[in-house]
Amino acid sequence: MSQIVCAGHVNWDVTLQVDSLPPPDGEAAVERRFQAGGGSASNTAAVLAGLGCHPLLLGSVGINDTGELVRRELEQAGVDCTYLIQVAGETTVKYLVVDGEGQVMVLSNEGVNEAFDATDIPAEAVAESSHLHLTGQDPETAERLIERAHEQDISVSFDPGRRVDSRAYGPSISAVDTVFLNEREMAVAREQGVLTSGQYIVEKRGGDGAAVYRDGETITHPGFAVDVIDTTGAGDAFAGGFLAARDAGLPAGEALAVGNACGAIAVQSVGARTTLSWEEITAYVDASP
Repeated sequence: MSQIVCAGHVNWDVTLQVDSLPPPDGEAAVERRFQAGGGSASNTAAVLAGLGCHPLLLGSVGINDTGELVRRELEQAGVDCTYLIQVAGETTVKYLVVDGEGQVMVLSNEGVNEAFDATDIPAEAVAESSHLHLTGQDPETAERLIERAHEQDISVSFDPGRRVDSRAYGPSISAVDTVFLNEREMAVAREQGVLTSGQYIVEKRGGDGAAVYRDGETITHPGFAVDVIDTTGAGDAFAGGFLAARDAGLPAGEALAVGNACGAIAVQSVGARTTLSWEEITAYVDASP
């Protein structure tokens, strides 16, 4: 397997499981409180580590106990944190409220998860990698990282996340080889006209599986029926599985199955971070009809 650079948010998550998401001026009962690392870049990197892809993480955390805890947790998962920089300020904390059906409401502080820059990773580290995967981050940083990857003839993917309609991600989406979007984000990207020919456009459909679109061709996979506990990080797990499968030389259709298996496993436990193995994924894929 090759080295894959993951660039984007690195957070600390505090998850509250509740009986239901309360309406305005309402109240809910907290059934469980759980803390662990999160952030799309680090979530994807953890999955890639479990699948043997030697992820190199580019991101930023604060110079505080939480920042040290995040780094240790990622290193224990097998993620290379050489370019996870620590800066003055607070590590970004996300507060996730999860109801009994696994649906999520997210609250966050500003934190320092966008304090890193494209120059915080040297050109040789990019050149030694097979792929660059971007998640939500400062749009200008994303554009510069794509330019640096293209200079080294490195393929690039981008999973912009829920803020695709409020941040200037259009130039980055248009410039990458693979785009990961859920159904709402796909509608936004199509309306903006930022998807281009030749791209692999991967649509994450949650419990309904996923699809890949490329130059008029559509490949679908129905996903796997599982009991959902928490959907946090499921899309990141999917992206990690898809990228690992492509890195292993599997075609897009088989990569969809791997990604869906990763997402299915992720939603069955609390928290955004999922560490997986090829043995677990193979068991899911082989058992599917």
